Parts: sequence; C-alpha cells; structure tokens
Amino acid sequence: MIDRFLKRNVPSWIVLVIDCYIVINTFILAYFIRFNFEMTFDTSKFRYQLPLVLAAALISFIAIGSYKGIIRHTSFRDAANVTLASFVMLLLLCGFVLLNRIFGVLLNFTIPLSILVIHFLLNMLFLVTSRNLFKEIYNLLTSTAKHYKRIMIYGAGEAGLLAYSVLKNDKDSHVQIVGFIDDDLSKSKKYIQGLKIFHSNKINSKFIKKHRIDEVVLAIQKIKPIRLLEISNALGNLNINVKIIPPAKNWIDGDLKVKQIKNLKIEDLLGRESIVLDNPILKKEFNDKVILITGAAGSIGSEISKQVANYNYKHLILIDQAESDLYDIQQFLLYKKLERITVIVADVRNKNRMEAIFNKYKPNYIFHAAAYKHVPLMEKSPFEAVYVNVGGTKNMADLAIKYDVEKFVMISTDKAVNPTNVMGATKRIAEMYINSQNGKGITKFVTTRFGNVLGSNGSVIPLFKAQIEQGGPITVTHKDITRYFMTIPEACSLVLEAGIMGEGGVIFVFDMGESIKIYDLAQNMIRLSGLKFPEDIDIKITGLRPGEKIYEELLADGELTAKTYHDKIMIAKTKPMNKAIVAKSIEELCALNFEMNYEATVKKMKEIVPEFISNNSTYEKLDFIESNT
Repeated sequence: MIDRFLKRNVPSWIVLVIDCYIVINTFILAYFIRFNFEMTFDTSKFRYQLPLVLAAALISFIAIGSYKGIIRHTSFRDAANVTLASFVMLLLLCGFVLLNRIFGVLLNFTIPLSILVIHFLLNMLFLVTSRNLFKEIYNLLTSTAKHYKRIMIYGAGEAGLLAYSVLKNDKDSHVQIVGFIDDDLSKSKKYIQGLKIFHSNKINSKFIKKHRIDEVVLAIQKIKPIRLLEISNALGNLNINVKIIPPAKNWIDGDLKVKQIKNLKIEDLLGRESIVLDNPILKKEFNDKVILITGAAGSIGSEISKQVANYNYKHLILIDQAESDLYDIQQFLLYKKLERITVIVADVRNKNRMEAIFNKYKPNYIFHAAAYKHVPLMEKSPFEAVYVNVGGTKNMADLAIKYDVEKFVMISTDKAVNPTNVMGATKRIAEMYINSQNGKGITKFVTTRFGNVLGSNGSVIPLFKAQIEQGGPITVTHKDITRYFMTIPEACSLVLEAGIMGEGGVIFVFDMGESIKIYDLAQNMIRLSGLKFPEDIDIKITGLRPGEKIYEELLADGELTAKTYHDKIMIAKTKPMNKAIVAKSIEELCALNFEMNYEATVKKMKEIVPEFISNNSTYEKLDFIESNT
C-alpha cells in the first residue's frame, strides 16, 4: 500500500502552492534579516506587498514552468528552472517598485530594493533545498518500504562515482549503496557523496557481516585482468555476489545504464588482456572473394562465418556434415538478411564431393575448421581421428592446390604440441602436411594454433555449467591441471588475421598469457552461479583421462617464435623437415588407416611425430617398444 502510494507523482498544482507559500515566508524573513530581526518595520504594509509578491511569484513560476518537475527526480535542470523563476520574480518586483516610485501609483507604498535582493537569494536557497529535501525524504521512505540490496562500489574513481549516480537515481534497481572500496590507501577513510571509502584490505567476513553487504559492483575501467581475478577470488570467498560495469566504449550512446551492470562472467576472468584485432586490410583482402569455410557448424567455424559475413565477399560457402547445427547458422545469417551465402551439407572426408564443390564455386580463400577434437573419444577411435583430421585436411589441401586457391588457413590446437594423445597427434600431422604442400602451387598455406576456447563445444565451460545446473559435483580430472583460454571471437579474429599474414608455410601462435588452473576455474564458475563451494556444489577429482596432459604447451621442443606486426601474434619457427618424405609418410598413414588396425595406425603416427608420447593410454606400450628398438 505504501509502495503504491509512493509511486504516485505529486500533482503540479500542489508543488505550485508549496512554492508560493515558501515565497511568502521568505519575503517576511527578508524583512527580519534586513532589520536585524527587530520589529522596527511597518508590518501594515504587508497587506499591499504580499499580494504583489504572490502575483509576481505565480507569473514567474507559470511562465518558467518550474513547478512541473517530478520532485523525486529533482535534478540540476530543476534547480536551474527554480533559480530562473526567482530571477524573473525579482525583475518583476523591482520593475513595479521603481515604476511606482516614479509615477506614485500607490501612495505610501514601497519595498526597499535590498529586501528584494535578499528575498531573491532566500528563494533560491529555500526552493532548491525544499526540492532536494523532499527527494531525500522520498528516498528514505522508499528504502524503508521495501528491502533493498545493500551494495558497495569497488573503485572510488570516476567510474565509481558514475556507477553511484546511475544506481542511486534508478529506483527500479532496488539497491542501497553502503560505501566505496578502493585499493588506494590515500583514499581510505575519506568520504564521497557522504559515503565512506574503505581500503580493500579491510574487506573481510567480519566487515561483510557487520555492514550486511549483499553485492559488490566493480567500477574500475583500466583494471589489469590478473587483479580482477584476485578481487573476484577474494570476494568469492566471502560469498558475495559480484557485478561489473562494462568498458566505456560499450556504454549506450556514451552513457552508462543500470541494465549494463552485469554479473561477472567467466570471460572476464581470463587473467590476461583481451586481444583486439581491427585490421582495415581485411576489408580489402576479402573484397569480392569466394570464401569457403569447413566445419562451419562448429563453435569456431560458425563464429568465423559470422565475422566473414561482415565483409564485402563475393560468395560465402559454408560446409559441415552436422545437419542440425548447420541449419542453425543458416537461420542466423538469414535473420540478418545476408545474401550470397550457400550452405552445404557435406563431409571433408569425401574427396569427390569436395571436388564437385571446388569445381562449381572456385573458392579464393579456405578456412579449414572441420576436425574431431574430443581427446578421450579419439583415443578410442584412431581411425576416425586420422580419417577426418588428417585425411580430410589432405583432401582440402590437395584440392586447394589443384583449383588455385589463394590462401588456405587451417585451425589447429595447442594439443598438437608435444602430443600425448591421438587427437593432438593427428592435428600435428595435419600441420605437417599443410606445411609440406606450401610452394607446390599458388596456394599459401598457413596454420593458426591456440588453446581452449571458452564456450566452445569442446570446452569445459558447457560441461561445468551443466553439472552446476544438475546440482553438482563438478568433475575435474586433476587438481593441478591447467589450460590456456581465449574467447571464441578472439580465436576467430586471429584466424582471419592469419588469412592475410605471411607468405605461407608458417604456424601462427597467439600469446595467450598465463594458463589457468581448471580447479580454480571450477570454483569461480560455482561462485558466479550464485552458489557456495563446497556447501552447495562440490568439486570431484576423477583422474586424468586417456591421453590427457596436466599442462598444455603452445610451442614444441626446439620451436622458437618470431614477432609479427601484432604484439599478440607470433610465428612458430618449426624444425626443418623433408617435405617429400613427410608427404609420403602421411599418404602411407592414410592408406594404412583403412586396415582398421589401431595399433598399426598409432605406431605409424609415432613414426611421423617422434615427440608423440602417449600418456595414461593403452598406446603407451608402443612407446616402450620404440624405446627398445
């Protein structure tokens, strides 16, 4: 009932009456101030003067419209309107007094000009103050009429003040701001907007309990990712909900809105600076070109398709054997009303089918994202891993040379580095075949190599989310296992950038910063889901899966890097190899694969990739055989 009453706006005529009442009283107060609060002035003149002051006030307020503002949303503009109305009132009264002195319209009637000036100043003070007083009373009533979340703002700088203003003035946010937190010791115990600033080292469980804090809003624009991770972990251990304001460049029309203050996402906790690739050469490079993307229904392939669709291509060909997912990306592009796109259900393993597509569309660029990538599954199915990851890549590379494709960009993985599993080894072999084909025709072959992608079908993120939704536990294979992470848009930006870099025959490696401990990632996801670890969701250690590493690498033994024009992208200087021998060995592997002898296939892979040492796998015995021969 009270809440419904408070939501109603005060009628404008009531505001006008209150303003006029204030003006009458400030006029009387002006006399007292002028005569040092002594009754030495003639009060009988008030019967002439007060109606005149009231008339001047009504004319001024109605002309300016200062009474029309909603009191509970009083702003600087309302204060300016009140000031202007008071000034107009002063002019009217001064004008009347001066004309009366000249023409003597009303005998024995005058108002000292000093009183009119004092009256003007009092009007500004009391009219503006009354509005803000009513606003604060409203805020107090609304805060007691409903339970509001008690929040603190982390960051007492410009972004923190902006967050304060946005949250305080938005009544639908239902929050009560308790104070500020800052890492700067010099700001500690000082006040902003009447709220105390607390140093970050004072924020502990006792403090949270004492001040009944429900939520913390991170309002620091130029925070280092590693510091963001530290803050998130510290607050997460205190079981506080954490939100964050977006970068200024993402604000709507340059202004921060309450709806943009979001819960902290796992992407915010990568522990490194996000890569930003904005190369204008891409527009020129892809202009009027036929671009073919394999694996277009997958996480990486679909994002590449979406990014390429922003350019002025001639024709975009999307290929995948996953019918349902391919349909989804097709519908997305149709919804965007994009044209000159052909979606084809096809398998890169079928060379005849691929050749028919090459012959019909004559692609200029190929982004090869089709691959099997789940380590445990491929460890049990070496045939499929070789058939798709090696054979499919070989088919596409051979056809690229035959049909004079300008650039062939292959998407690889950090699991190809010193592989310990079948999947990683097949990707390394695919890298080797790609490099061996460079120079055979006009096609420039390049490879992009990066770590895990947040949110991809092969990432731990969807698995962890599903396990949290089911009530846990989250399963982690080893407490010390670490992985490199990047977002899907970052990965695909890198792939596109590689499409215009270099002369071919190179592997591009992304500077992914520090690797992230999966156990810590799981804890962060539990906290970001609003749950407690281990009370609500526990973490279970299940043991390493077949072929799984504890630590991933981006460079193989003996590989070095060379810089490119982008400080986050490097070229891996791979070991020299005999291209003819490599190509022949890979052809033999593809032929041997059809015999369905898994051990023979894996043994051949180990011959091609000597650094392929199986881990926690049935194929470890082949390494033992090799070491004894």
